[in-house]
Amino acid sequence: MSLDVVPGSDVRAPAEAPRRLRINPRQSGIYVAFALIVVLFAVLTDGALLRPGNISNIIVQNSYVLILAVGMMLVIISGHIDLSVGSVVAVTGAICAVLTVQLGLPWWLAVLATLVAGALIGAAQGYWIAYFGIPAFIVTLAGMLVFRALTLTVLGNQGIGPFPDEIRTLANGFTGGYLGNVGLGPLGGADLVSLLAGVLVVVGFGVAQWRSRRARQGYGQSVDPMPLFVGKIVFAAVVVLFVVVQLARFRNLPWVLVLLAVLALGYSLMASRSVFGRHVYAVGGNLQAATLSGVRVRPVTFWVFVNMGVLAALAGVIFAGRLNQAGPTAGTAFELDAIAAAFIGGAAVQGGVGKVVGAITGGLIMGVINNGMSLIGAPSERVMLVKGLVLLAAVAYDVWTKRRSGAVAVR
Repeated sequence: MSLDVVPGSDVRAPAEAPRRLRINPRQSGIYVAFALIVVLFAVLTDGALLRPGNISNIIVQNSYVLILAVGMMLVIISGHIDLSVGSVVAVTGAICAVLTVQLGLPWWLAVLATLVAGALIGAAQGYWIAYFGIPAFIVTLAGMLVFRALTLTVLGNQGIGPFPDEIRTLANGFTGGYLGNVGLGPLGGADLVSLLAGVLVVVGFGVAQWRSRRARQGYGQSVDPMPLFVGKIVFAAVVVLFVVVQLARFRNLPWVLVLLAVLALGYSLMASRSVFGRHVYAVGGNLQAATLSGVRVRPVTFWVFVNMGVLAALAGVIFAGRLNQAGPTAGTAFELDAIAAAFIGGAAVQGGVGKVVGAITGGLIMGVINNGMSLIGAPSERVMLVKGLVLLAAVAYDVWTKRRSGAVAVR
């Protein structure tokens, strides 16, 4: 090891070793796993997985799980769990159906009222958890039963539909070709607005990453070497543009994808840039330290569950609109899919760790597994087996990386 002379002193300090190209396994492992799963099923299905129509189906069919995963990630980061979201999806879908189909309210007013109902449901559960001190597991388990019973009561054990065209368009529709199609050579034609949207997303992502890198450097924190930093941006840009081009070749961008993009951007900024987001991480990371630091733990927990109720109501509207009716069995096992998406996406069991983009990635992993195994004709029991093993592997990987980082720190 070489030594540098400290100016004005006879003491020699060790020279700083050049940084190596290292990838943080806890942060990048989920994206590497997602890429490998996509490649695997693309090979097993002879490319059918990546066809334009199938990519669109994966997004539309899993949109409600992705919406739930965003809220569930925040719940888990705060150190709690919500087992009631499937039943909340069912009861809010039933409320929206009654308001639009039976009472004839305008669709936008019915959707707004449904979101308010979801907020009230989340507030009711959040009160018992935050201010009464009952564990979230118990409160939401009770909620799962109560709201399922309310769904059966509201619907009378039968489906209600059809929904207005606007709600069905939000769930199943696509953006129009506002500026016409442009030629893409061997790929055929694609909608220009969709392509411009993809380019805008890539540019925004690159600028955000560059600003984050400069900020970390300003605080003296370590950053990725420039080749690795550029490689990550280029890889993300290629993936985004490929998906956008495929969607533009099919029927343009699904409206639920636009909605998901807005949610992902908004909640990512909230989690990383807002005071409330930092408090959510603080509460989940170390409750006692957060309390001593002046964080208002009870209001933070309360609003996390209010937010979960609103997102569950939004997922309920999307799911009911996709089926074009509200049914008594809607939302069955949705809570398991949302929880699995959050943990696969990098959430820590103890709380305090996780990202919104990771939750969406985890949900897409579940969606790709479902779709890919359906394309190869795998039976349902094998699909459940694979999804269970993937969830177990994700949590085991998180525990292993924590132990490994702790062992390195001790050394």
